[in-house]
Amino acid sequence: MKTALTIAGSDSCGGAGIQADIKTMTAHGVYAMSAITTLTAQNTTGVTGVMEVTPEFLEQQIDCVFTDIFPDAVKIGMVGSKELMTVILKKLWFYQAHNIVFDPVMSTTSGTKVLDDSALEVMKHIGLCKGTLLTPNIPEAEILSGVKIFSRSDMVIAAEIISNEFSCPVLCKGGHDENGANDLLYQNGSHMWFYGERVDHLNTHGTGCTLSSAIASNLASGMGLVLSIENAKVYVTRGLQSRINLGKGNGPLDHMWNIGRKERI
Repeated sequence: MKTALTIAGSDSCGGAGIQADIKTMTAHGVYAMSAITTLTAQNTTGVTGVMEVTPEFLEQQIDCVFTDIFPDAVKIGMVGSKELMTVILKKLWFYQAHNIVFDPVMSTTSGTKVLDDSALEVMKHIGLCKGTLLTPNIPEAEILSGVKIFSRSDMVIAAEIISNEFSCPVLCKGGHDENGANDLLYQNGSHMWFYGERVDHLNTHGTGCTLSSAIASNLASGMGLVLSIENAKVYVTRGLQSRINLGKGNGPLDHMWNIGRKERI
Protein backbone atom coordinates (compact mmCIF):
# COMPACT_ATOMS: atom_id res chain seq x y z
CA MET A 1 0.00 0.00 0.00
CA LYS A 2 1.28 3.47 -0.87
CA THR A 3 1.84 5.92 1.96
CA ALA A 4 1.87 9.67 2.47
CA LEU A 5 2.80 11.98 5.34
CA THR A 6 1.18 15.31 6.07
CA ILE A 7 3.19 17.83 8.10
CA ALA A 8 0.70 20.53 8.95
CA GLY A 9 -1.56 22.15 11.51
CA SER A 10 -4.69 20.67 13.05
CA ASP A 11 -8.11 22.13 12.25
CA SER A 12 -10.57 21.37 15.04
CA CYS A 13 -13.59 21.64 12.71
CA GLY A 14 -12.06 19.15 10.27
CA GLY A 15 -12.30 21.10 7.02
CA ALA A 16 -8.64 21.98 6.54
CA GLY A 17 -5.21 21.07 7.91
CA ILE A 18 -4.27 17.51 8.75
CA GLN A 19 -7.90 16.46 9.02
CA ALA A 20 -8.55 17.46 5.40
CA ASP A 21 -5.24 15.91 4.35
CA ILE A 22 -5.98 12.55 5.96
CA LYS A 23 -9.49 12.44 4.49
CA THR A 24 -8.12 13.27 1.05
CA MET A 25 -5.31 10.72 1.20
CA THR A 26 -7.73 8.05 2.40
CA ALA A 27 -10.16 8.87 -0.41
CA HIS A 28 -7.25 8.33 -2.82
CA GLY A 29 -6.47 4.89 -1.40
CA VAL A 30 -3.23 6.04 0.24
CA TYR A 31 -2.26 5.27 3.84
CA ALA A 32 -2.07 8.63 5.64
CA MET A 33 0.28 9.64 8.46
CA SER A 34 0.75 12.98 10.19
CA ALA A 35 3.20 15.19 12.06
CA ILE A 36 1.38 18.10 13.67
CA THR A 37 3.00 21.54 13.67
CA THR A 38 0.22 23.55 15.29
CA LEU A 39 -3.01 23.07 17.19
CA THR A 40 -5.79 25.48 16.30
CA ALA A 41 -9.16 26.19 17.87
CA GLN A 42 -11.27 27.10 14.87
CA ASN A 43 -14.49 26.55 13.02
CA THR A 44 -15.99 27.75 9.75
CA THR A 45 -16.33 31.31 11.07
CA GLY A 46 -12.74 31.84 12.18
CA VAL A 47 -9.78 30.99 14.39
CA THR A 48 -9.93 31.66 18.13
CA GLY A 49 -6.67 30.08 19.28
CA VAL A 50 -3.32 28.82 17.97
CA MET A 51 -0.73 26.75 19.86
CA GLU A 52 2.51 25.58 18.24
CA VAL A 53 4.24 22.36 19.14
CA THR A 54 7.88 22.61 20.13
CA PRO A 55 10.54 22.01 17.47
CA GLU A 56 11.77 19.04 19.51
CA PHE A 57 8.35 17.39 19.51
CA LEU A 58 7.85 17.97 15.79
CA GLU A 59 11.22 16.35 15.18
CA GLN A 60 10.18 13.32 17.25
CA GLN A 61 6.99 12.93 15.23
CA ILE A 62 8.83 13.05 11.90
CA ASP A 63 11.50 10.62 13.11
CA CYS A 64 8.86 8.15 14.27
CA VAL A 65 7.21 8.15 10.85
CA PHE A 66 10.33 7.92 8.67
CA THR A 67 12.03 5.23 10.75
CA ASP A 68 9.00 2.94 10.63
CA ILE A 69 6.71 3.59 7.63
CA PHE A 70 8.68 5.57 5.05
CA PRO A 71 6.26 7.84 3.14
CA ASP A 72 6.01 7.69 -0.64
CA ALA A 73 5.05 11.37 -0.62
CA VAL A 74 5.07 14.27 1.82
CA LYS A 75 2.64 17.16 1.97
CA ILE A 76 3.63 20.25 3.98
CA GLY A 77 0.97 22.70 5.09
CA MET A 78 0.86 25.27 7.86
CA VAL A 79 4.27 25.92 9.41
CA GLY A 80 4.08 28.95 11.67
CA SER A 81 7.68 29.67 12.63
CA LYS A 82 11.28 29.67 11.47
CA GLU A 83 12.18 27.06 14.08
CA LEU A 84 9.56 24.56 12.88
CA MET A 85 10.45 25.19 9.24
CA THR A 86 14.10 24.50 10.01
CA VAL A 87 13.26 21.17 11.67
CA ILE A 88 11.14 20.07 8.71
CA LEU A 89 13.76 20.88 6.10
CA LYS A 90 16.54 19.30 8.16
CA LYS A 91 14.60 16.05 8.49
CA LEU A 92 13.50 15.92 4.84
CA TRP A 93 17.13 16.32 3.76
CA PHE A 94 18.32 13.73 6.28
CA TYR A 95 15.81 11.07 5.21
CA GLN A 96 16.10 11.94 1.49
CA ALA A 97 12.33 12.37 1.26
CA HIS A 98 10.79 12.59 -2.20
CA ASN A 99 7.52 13.67 -3.84
CA ILE A 100 7.20 16.71 -1.57
CA VAL A 101 4.24 19.04 -2.10
CA PHE A 102 4.50 22.27 -0.12
CA ASP A 103 1.37 24.38 0.29
CA PRO A 104 2.75 27.65 1.74
CA VAL A 105 -0.16 28.51 4.04
CA MET A 106 0.16 32.16 5.09
CA SER A 107 -3.35 32.86 6.30
CA THR A 108 -6.62 31.03 6.86
CA THR A 109 -9.72 31.38 4.70
CA SER A 110 -11.11 33.73 7.37
CA GLY A 111 -8.00 35.93 7.13
CA THR A 112 -6.01 34.95 10.22
CA LYS A 113 -2.23 35.19 9.62
CA VAL A 114 -0.50 31.90 10.45
CA LEU A 115 3.03 32.28 9.03
CA ASP A 116 5.84 34.15 10.77
CA ASP A 117 7.74 36.42 8.35
CA SER A 118 11.05 34.98 9.56
CA ALA A 119 9.99 31.54 8.30
CA LEU A 120 9.97 32.79 4.70
CA GLU A 121 13.76 32.97 4.47
CA VAL A 122 14.12 29.40 5.69
CA MET A 123 11.34 28.30 3.35
CA LYS A 124 13.42 29.41 0.35
CA HIS A 125 15.64 26.35 0.86
CA ILE A 126 12.74 23.95 0.21
CA GLY A 127 13.88 23.51 -3.41
CA LEU A 128 16.96 21.65 -2.18
CA CYS A 129 14.59 18.78 -1.31
CA LYS A 130 14.25 16.77 -4.52
CA GLY A 131 10.85 16.42 -6.11
CA THR A 132 9.33 19.47 -4.46
CA LEU A 133 6.28 21.31 -5.80
CA LEU A 134 5.21 24.65 -4.32
CA THR A 135 1.45 25.42 -4.52
CA PRO A 136 0.71 29.08 -3.61
CA ASN A 137 -2.66 30.67 -4.27
CA ILE A 138 -2.77 34.14 -5.84
CA PRO A 139 -2.43 36.15 -2.58
CA GLU A 140 0.43 33.90 -1.47
CA ALA A 141 2.09 34.15 -4.90
CA GLU A 142 1.91 37.93 -4.67
CA ILE A 143 3.73 37.85 -1.32
CA LEU A 144 6.35 35.35 -2.45
CA SER A 145 7.07 37.09 -5.76
CA GLY A 146 6.46 40.74 -4.90
CA VAL A 147 4.26 40.98 -8.02
CA LYS A 148 0.63 42.09 -7.98
CA ILE A 149 -1.45 39.62 -9.98
CA PHE A 150 -4.26 41.02 -12.11
CA SER A 151 -4.03 38.79 -15.18
CA ARG A 152 -2.84 35.46 -16.54
CA SER A 153 0.42 37.04 -17.70
CA ASP A 154 0.99 38.34 -14.16
CA MET A 155 0.59 34.77 -12.86
CA VAL A 156 3.30 33.60 -15.27
CA ILE A 157 5.67 36.35 -14.17
CA ALA A 158 5.03 35.67 -10.48
CA ALA A 159 5.42 31.90 -10.89
CA GLU A 160 8.70 32.33 -12.74
CA ILE A 161 10.08 34.54 -9.97
CA ILE A 162 9.00 32.10 -7.27
CA SER A 163 10.35 29.08 -9.18
CA ASN A 164 13.73 30.74 -9.59
CA GLU A 165 13.80 31.91 -5.97
CA PHE A 166 12.81 28.55 -4.49
CA SER A 167 14.52 26.36 -7.11
CA CYS A 168 11.48 24.14 -7.70
CA PRO A 169 8.34 23.85 -9.84
CA VAL A 170 5.45 26.13 -8.87
CA LEU A 171 1.72 25.58 -9.24
CA CYS A 172 0.10 29.01 -8.98
CA LYS A 173 -3.54 28.38 -8.09
CA GLY A 174 -6.13 30.61 -9.68
CA GLY A 175 -9.08 29.91 -7.42
CA HIS A 176 -9.07 33.50 -6.10
CA ASP A 177 -9.67 34.77 -9.64
CA GLU A 178 -13.37 35.62 -10.01
CA ASN A 179 -13.26 34.74 -13.71
CA GLY A 180 -12.21 31.11 -13.39
CA ALA A 181 -10.30 28.43 -11.50
CA ASN A 182 -7.31 28.00 -13.79
CA ASP A 183 -3.96 26.97 -12.34
CA LEU A 184 -0.50 27.57 -13.80
CA LEU A 185 2.41 25.14 -13.55
CA TYR A 186 5.83 26.71 -14.08
CA GLN A 187 8.92 24.53 -14.23
CA ASN A 188 12.26 24.46 -16.05
CA GLY A 189 11.62 27.75 -17.82
CA SER A 190 8.25 26.80 -19.32
CA HIS A 191 4.64 26.80 -18.20
CA MET A 192 1.33 25.09 -18.82
CA TRP A 193 -2.26 25.81 -17.78
CA PHE A 194 -4.75 23.56 -16.04
CA TYR A 195 -8.25 24.79 -16.74
CA GLY A 196 -10.97 24.21 -14.19
CA GLU A 197 -14.59 25.05 -13.55
CA ARG A 198 -15.28 27.73 -10.95
CA VAL A 199 -17.89 26.48 -8.48
CA ASP A 200 -19.54 29.59 -7.12
CA HIS A 201 -20.43 29.14 -3.45
CA LEU A 202 -18.96 29.94 -0.03
CA ASN A 203 -18.07 26.43 1.14
CA THR A 204 -14.41 26.49 0.11
CA HIS A 205 -12.74 25.97 3.50
CA GLY A 206 -9.67 23.77 3.06
CA THR A 207 -9.53 23.69 -0.74
CA GLY A 208 -5.80 24.49 -0.80
CA CYS A 209 -4.99 21.78 1.74
CA THR A 210 -7.13 19.33 -0.18
CA LEU A 211 -5.57 20.06 -3.58
CA SER A 212 -2.01 19.72 -2.32
CA SER A 213 -2.86 16.48 -0.48
CA ALA A 214 -4.53 15.07 -3.58
CA ILE A 215 -1.44 15.89 -5.66
CA ALA A 216 0.80 14.25 -3.05
CA SER A 217 -1.45 11.16 -3.00
CA ASN A 218 -1.29 10.86 -6.77
CA LEU A 219 2.50 11.24 -6.75
CA ALA A 220 2.71 8.56 -4.05
CA SER A 221 0.70 6.26 -6.30
CA GLY A 222 3.23 6.66 -9.10
CA MET A 223 1.58 9.27 -11.33
CA GLY A 224 3.67 11.92 -13.04
CA LEU A 225 3.41 15.54 -11.92
CA VAL A 226 1.09 16.74 -14.70
CA LEU A 227 -1.38 13.86 -14.33
CA SER A 228 -1.25 14.21 -10.54
CA ILE A 229 -2.30 17.85 -10.83
CA GLU A 230 -5.01 17.14 -13.42
CA ASN A 231 -6.61 14.41 -11.31
CA ALA A 232 -6.30 16.47 -8.12
CA LYS A 233 -8.19 19.37 -9.74
CA VAL A 234 -11.00 17.00 -10.74
CA TYR A 235 -11.18 15.65 -7.18
CA VAL A 236 -11.42 19.15 -5.64
CA THR A 237 -13.97 20.33 -8.20
CA ARG A 238 -16.21 17.34 -7.54
CA GLY A 239 -15.85 17.93 -3.80
CA LEU A 240 -17.07 21.50 -4.27
CA GLN A 241 -19.88 20.44 -6.61
CA SER A 242 -21.18 18.10 -3.92
CA ARG A 243 -22.25 21.28 -2.10
CA ILE A 244 -22.44 19.95 1.42
CA ASN A 245 -23.58 22.71 3.75
CA LEU A 246 -21.89 22.56 7.16
CA GLY A 247 -21.24 25.38 9.59
CA LYS A 248 -22.23 29.03 9.82
CA GLY A 249 -19.32 30.43 7.79
CA ASN A 250 -17.05 29.20 5.00
CA GLY A 251 -17.87 25.51 5.20
CA PRO A 252 -15.77 22.57 3.98
CA LEU A 253 -15.96 20.77 0.67
CA ASP A 254 -16.97 17.11 0.50
CA HIS A 255 -13.74 15.12 0.81
CA MET A 256 -15.55 11.79 0.60
CA TRP A 257 -17.67 12.36 -2.51
CA ASN A 258 -16.00 9.43 -4.28
CA ILE A 259 -16.69 6.96 -1.49
CA GLY A 260 -20.10 5.27 -1.50
CA ARG A 261 -22.53 6.19 1.26
CA LYS A 262 -25.36 4.03 2.52
CA GLU A 263 -28.69 5.72 2.97
CA ARG A 264 -29.54 6.18 6.60
CA ILE A 265 -33.02 5.44 7.90
